Amino acid sequence: MKKLFKIVLVSIIPLVLFSCYYDEFPEVIEDGDVVIDPGTDVSFKDDIAPIFVTYNCTQCHGASGQSPDLTAGNEYASLISGYVVPKNSSASKLYTKLVDGHRNVDANSIALIKKWIDDGAENN
Repeated sequence: MKKLFKIVLVSIIPLVLFSCYYDEFPEVIEDGDVVIDPGTDVSFKDDIAPIFVTYNCTQCHGASGQSPDLTAGNEYASLISGYVVPKNSSASKLYTKLVDGHRNVDANSIALIKKWIDDGAENN
């Protein structure tokens, strides 16, 4: 019985030590905002523009509504002309409004917008 106990104990120790291994832990800023991995490429077309659709932003920010015009095809030009400062999210109205709680946009979407702006706000 002692030998069986030793075998079980020796078998369980590696499982316990190595079962919680992660390549990387998700980065989180102290205030709880999500941080996108620096190696992630954020695309305006594939990642940012869909956020405006998800949150129905064009309800207020349409062609005849409030600026910026976030309708499909117009959103990039409208944002770059006064709402986004490439490579400086903290100076960008788009980012600061969302961080202040505008439309209750989720933290992951805000982090994507921040990364896109800080990466240069390309129309990609």
